[in-house]
Amino acid sequence: MIRKTWAEDGSELRWFKSSYSDSSNSNECVEVATTLSAVHVRDSKHPGGPRFAATLGAWADFLTYASEH
Repeated sequence: MIRKTWAEDGSELRWFKSSYSDSSNSNECVEVATTLSAVHVRDSKHPGGPRFAATLGAWADFLTYASEH
């Protein structure tokens, strides 16, 4: 999953769900937003709730790990 929608700062994050999300239950998914230096992640059921950010390198490592397990 690669999508390059860059936001310049946290106030203008553009969130999206993976194209692999289950379309029959669209509320059970994480959403991500990318900036030039990080990938931000949140729960789609609670868009105003907690979120975290990972560096681009850490996100790439996570994707590699997840695809292998």
